[in-house]
Amino acid sequence: MSAQLVAGTYRCRDVPRSVAAAVNAGVTWVDTAPNYAAGTAEASMRPVIDACPRVRVSTKVGFVPDSDRQAARADGGLPHGHDQDHCLARPYIAWQLARSRARLGRVPDLVFVHNPECGRTGRADTLRTLTEAFEELESMADAGSVGGYGVATWAGLSSGMLTISELMTLAETVGGPRHHFRAVQFPVSLIQLAVVAHALDGRGALVEAQEAGLDVFASAPLGGGELLGAMTEELVRVIDPAVSAAQAALLVALSAPGVSHVLLSASTPAHWADALGAGARESLSPDRLRKVIDVIGT
Repeated sequence: MSAQLVAGTYRCRDVPRSVAAAVNAGVTWVDTAPNYAAGTAEASMRPVIDACPRVRVSTKVGFVPDSDRQAARADGGLPHGHDQDHCLARPYIAWQLARSRARLGRVPDLVFVHNPECGRTGRADTLRTLTEAFEELESMADAGSVGGYGVATWAGLSSGMLTISELMTLAETVGGPRHHFRAVQFPVSLIQLAVVAHALDGRGALVEAQEAGLDVFASAPLGGGELLGAMTEELVRVIDPAVSAAQAALLVALSAPGVSHVLLSASTPAHWADALGAGARESLSPDRLRKVIDVIGT
């Protein structure tokens, strides 16, 4: 299995416990955001990652946690009169990342522009917003304040609001041939099978990202936990009769063409042992993935 499991912290009830369980199980990447766990995720995981300097960390910019709003305004990071929950203006990106570095105690390896389609009126508006964000992140990467950057989106790619080729063109325009655009993050799961079906046909976001040399972080591989209750014995047998229901669902994301990392929020050593068991198995073949798609549809 070539894809790596990443400790995701979205929807974690106990972030430090979850991250500690992942790191102790051998996971070497943690993904977080300033707005996760009501704004406490970054700071609460710091003791764990401080003890494990080999662990890489990605965070995000864009959402405005209620706990940060007043400080951001007072410091001039949030534009005057801005009362929305999402902001990608350059001053706010700089302010939020300074806050993230302080909370994490390190320079993040990757920073994702978080759901840039949020609140945008259309494609042109989204690309204008991304241009400003990329300009700030390129400047910060040149200064060593971030390792690299990417885009994390829930529906931007699947809805056609964004394309991988547009993101690459934008990065090259802003940062030149040595730009720091490194990765994309979007859902890949049994619930989001269209992107896998497209990849098997040699098209779509996964193929375009792979051809561009981008890392792909597959989010929500268990559908936010909803998939576990929907995994029938028949479906598990179609995927791999020798695994558990959770492992079967994870195998689909781990085996999707072009996926390099799969985010998982798991809170206990037992859950991580089960997940890593899936990661140790041989990838599902394209024929097996097509059979899964035939059974479920897209």
